[in-house]
Amino acid sequence: MSKRDELIAKYATDLKDKCGVNADMDLLTKVTIGCGPSIYNADSSTVSGSDESELATVKNNFLIKKLGLGEGDDLDGAIASVIDQYGKSNRNKYRAVIYYLLTKHFGKESVY
Repeated sequence: MSKRDELIAKYATDLKDKCGVNADMDLLTKVTIGCGPSIYNADSSTVSGSDESELATVKNNFLIKKLGLGEGDDLDGAIASVIDQYGKSNRNKYRAVIYYLLTKHFGKESVY
């Protein structure tokens, strides 16, 4: 099992245990691959739910640039909703899981 496959399995477990979501493994794999090398770095593989600059990066680089959403789509509300779903007290919010949940939230699976 490759390192990426191990991480995808860990993300699927997080989705099930912490978010109550049964992951679409095909989509989760594509989202994880889309995160690139950031998933292998301890700092960049997670998202800080309380860091405004981190959340702005998710909004600009993922929601606007990757998913093609506009400012009128209540991006901040969606991010807050996904952070709540993942659990604010949960210290390790994996970037791939956040991106997966946001992709599902906006129904943008077709981007992948």
